[in-house]
Amino acid sequence: MLVDSPPEQRAESVSAPPTRRAIRAVGLLVAVLILVVVALASIAIGAKQLSVGEVWHGLFADSGTYGDVVVDDRISRTVLGLLAGAALGLAGAVLQALTRNPLADPGLLGINAGASAAVVTAITFFGVTSLSGYVWFAFLGAAAVGTMVWFLGGSRGATPVRLALAGTAISAALYGYLQAVMIMDDAALNKMRFWTVGSLTSATDSIIQQVLPFLVVGMLLALALARPLNAMEMGDDTARALGANLNRTRVLSMLAATVLCGAATAACGPIVFVGLMVPHVVRSFTGPDLRWILPYAAVLSPVLLLGADVLGRIVARPSELQVGIVTAILGGPVFIFLVRRRRTAQL
Repeated sequence: MLVDSPPEQRAESVSAPPTRRAIRAVGLLVAVLILVVVALASIAIGAKQLSVGEVWHGLFADSGTYGDVVVDDRISRTVLGLLAGAALGLAGAVLQALTRNPLADPGLLGINAGASAAVVTAITFFGVTSLSGYVWFAFLGAAAVGTMVWFLGGSRGATPVRLALAGTAISAALYGYLQAVMIMDDAALNKMRFWTVGSLTSATDSIIQQVLPFLVVGMLLALALARPLNAMEMGDDTARALGANLNRTRVLSMLAATVLCGAATAACGPIVFVGLMVPHVVRSFTGPDLRWILPYAAVLSPVLLLGADVLGRIVARPSELQVGIVTAILGGPVFIFLVRRRRTAQL
């Protein structure tokens, strides 16, 4: 059972002493260094084994050899993993703050369901066959559901509970539609079977360029919402007394989460546990201050996503496991362990 901390305790945790801020800053620097190491591992390690010399040549020369081509593909895959991981982590942190639920994730508000329903609609009724086409349908589906959840959740009178209930109801309806269409259309079933697993293998320069503007805007917006979301976590009355505009903050939070989840899901498919687990774990050592939770989540979420992707390439050589499968296998038991071992990190 989650128990809210009193406003005085929350205010004290948000205004951390200088020593604690220094520790957090050093920890964030260490997290960035870990991310650099994991990103380099993502480029160097793959299902197809390359020597150190081939990897080096692929990074700093371009002679069109097999090794160079493989490294180029891995670079695109790593860049997409960095962007998608940061997007999912930030979106999860924003949604957990918005709904005041430390177990919230992008699926709670129906965003993943909206993207999936849009993709199967594109395949079945519009004949879309290329991934570049899926991207736009998935993004529009996520945006449409995010908007619908906001209005069904009460619009200007929206509350965390109403938003969560609206998202759950819409998700159930969309997944029912999704299953019905795939049962009737074998082609849609075959294509969706791969897309819904969640994978970085679709990474290309074109895909990255299509989703990059949305990801950048969503990330900047999410980071800018740290202070007003901090105020909202102290309770609506306290937030109003501190000058926070509750409706505007909720609208912008929904917009940021929708843009980030929509773009990441469009490019990679729905990847579970990253947006749920990382912000929750981060909160356990940073406290409830979103000025620290959001940067940490933006750095450590790609660590988890790229690390899982590298692991999937190693364990199934010469083939590979999609990253969505690996995060599900790793994330479930680890998250259960964290929840059972210690009290759920409070918002």
